[in-house]
Amino acid sequence: MGFEKSGSGQTARKAGRLDIYTEYFGLTRRPFTLQPDPDFLFWSGQHKKAYAMLEYGVMTNAPITVITGEIGAGKTTLIRHLLRNLEDDITVGLISNAHGDRGELLQWVLMALGQHAPEDASYVSLFSRFQAHLIEEYNAGRRTILIFDEAQNLAENTLEELRMFSNINADEDELVQLILVGQPELREKLASPRLVQFAQRVSSDFHLSPMSKLAVREYIDFRMLTSGATRNVFTEDAAAAIHEATGGVPRLINQLCDYALLYAFGEGVYRVDRPMIEQVVEDRNVNGSFAPLKSSGRAPRQRGRFRP
Repeated sequence: MGFEKSGSGQTARKAGRLDIYTEYFGLTRRPFTLQPDPDFLFWSGQHKKAYAMLEYGVMTNAPITVITGEIGAGKTTLIRHLLRNLEDDITVGLISNAHGDRGELLQWVLMALGQHAPEDASYVSLFSRFQAHLIEEYNAGRRTILIFDEAQNLAENTLEELRMFSNINADEDELVQLILVGQPELREKLASPRLVQFAQRVSSDFHLSPMSKLAVREYIDFRMLTSGATRNVFTEDAAAAIHEATGGVPRLINQLCDYALLYAFGEGVYRVDRPMIEQVVEDRNVNGSFAPLKSSGRAPRQRGRFRP
């Protein structure tokens, strides 16, 4: 059903579709979607440092680079930006949520590199195929990088197997670089005494911390401007409340801001203030993702109250 905009006599349904709020706010697209999008990459101080560490690892042929951060911190977006900007002489295999024993790991890796990996092949056969492919790429003047996303899910024996990959070399050159991207549990896992040899091979690493209060304000403005906004929609108090509720985690910021724009649209207003953020948090915090907010003492507008 279409949503009535308070005081306007207009509905959101146009040409048989549901226009949520983009036209209402003069936007060209939704500014706070949850999908990683390099076009929306906001270069906070933390993200600049994390990306610099990724670039450093690539440029210096670091055997292993590790980037960690909380869920929704923007790690995958950084990886996608890196992939956009790598030179043509670099072959990349991107592996997400790899699991299983060492033979299965090799199958994941070979498939990510576009190589055939028979399910019934022995480990020796798969490893031989993998090594031959690396040598072929090297002889053609190309480097190979394996990127493991959600690497906190890798078992210790799998991580040890990856360390052995980093020992494959030709003359004095290493044939493959590894980039591991994961949640904070990955750092804890790598601190295990059983993985000391792996940790010694890590020559580039960074932990992506949540954004500061100021960075959250700038992040919101950046995404709105990137989406075509020509004026401020979120007040300073609203941005401060968003930081309080989300702890500065980009994915949570996106969720809260998206709901806030939807509420503003439903109420027929063009500004998002702190009472509105308080209301969104109260209504939408079913799973406890947002930190509870202390009430500002001002009642939210009741006109056209919209609660999805």
